[in-house]
Amino acid sequence: MAGKLAGKVALITGASAGIGRACALALAAEGANLVVTARRQERLIDLEQSARLAGGKAVSVVGDARDEETARRAVAAAMENFGTLDILINNTGIGNYKQLIDTSAEEYDEMMDSNVRSTFLFTRHAVPVMIAQGSGTLLMISSMAGIYGFAGEAVYCATKFAQVGFAQALDKELRPHGIKVGVICPGGVKTEFALGKGRTEQGVAESGMLEPEDVASAVLLACTQSPRSRIIEVQLRTMDEALT
Repeated sequence: MAGKLAGKVALITGASAGIGRACALALAAEGANLVVTARRQERLIDLEQSARLAGGKAVSVVGDARDEETARRAVAAAMENFGTLDILINNTGIGNYKQLIDTSAEEYDEMMDSNVRSTFLFTRHAVPVMIAQGSGTLLMISSMAGIYGFAGEAVYCATKFAQVGFAQALDKELRPHGIKVGVICPGGVKTEFALGKGRTEQGVAESGMLEPEDVASAVLLACTQSPRSRIIEVQLRTMDEALT
């Protein structure tokens, strides 16, 4: 039986681990063809194989999401291998939890480039394809830190608020072209994210945070809406967490 995304093509950034990998496998299980990109080639090769076992086809593009050439190559890979691009999941991101006075300009640039510049670049190169075909889904993986400000996370919050604003503006700009734009805002997730930069492996393992698959389920929901509806924003937390 064909899946809900049979014949659809999805591009996922930061796909080698965590939320990105979980999203790739969830979409592949519904029949999507994938272009997955990240810096770690060996993990992408493993993901390609896992995606095929899950039910989809996958090709990988190795590169840094902060480089425009990576975005160009990834969109080109979708067109060359599958002839279209239906879904873009902007998942690449880093964290570095520090007080403002302990945060360097270099750390600021790294977070802004990884979280915001990468989102802009991949969206900028995917949108012309979607406009031409009159359809598409753009999702930004932001954070509850893009909804609320948290002490010790001022720069990280700034990057995540930026993704939310970017999505809101593009919803108005691109909806007339048949393109859906949404943002997924999870709380903490058990991944490699920010290890050594405010999180530890033990702390993550012992936490009650979300699993990557929880976020992937929300992404899948947004990707499988009927043509007449769209998910604008999802805020996602565990049953044990308060909103703030």
